[in-house]
Amino acid sequence: MITSAQLRAARALLGLDQRQLAELSELSVPTIQRMEASDGVIRGNVDSLMKLIGALDKAGIELISDNAMSQGGGRGLRLRTTRASDPRQDKHAGGKS
Repeated sequence: MITSAQLRAARALLGLDQRQLAELSELSVPTIQRMEASDGVIRGNVDSLMKLIGALDKAGIELISDNAMSQGGGRGLRLRTTRASDPRQDKHAGGKS
């Protein structure tokens, strides 16, 4: 399973635009756009999802599920399920920096 946020992050890490990812995954640009615009876990045609995940894997992306350990080396990031605070709001709290 892959979420729309993971897909957008993966594309950003690879430095690809939607057209390039569509070519790599042998999908259409509208399909990539629909996947990225969905809420949460991407739902859709199993064949399309497999093509997408296969292309990301071949490009070096490791998808990490909730509470799973990363098996690979290299840098990465993960979004915590609960965020202590929004850093965009903290900067402006109290009117002083």
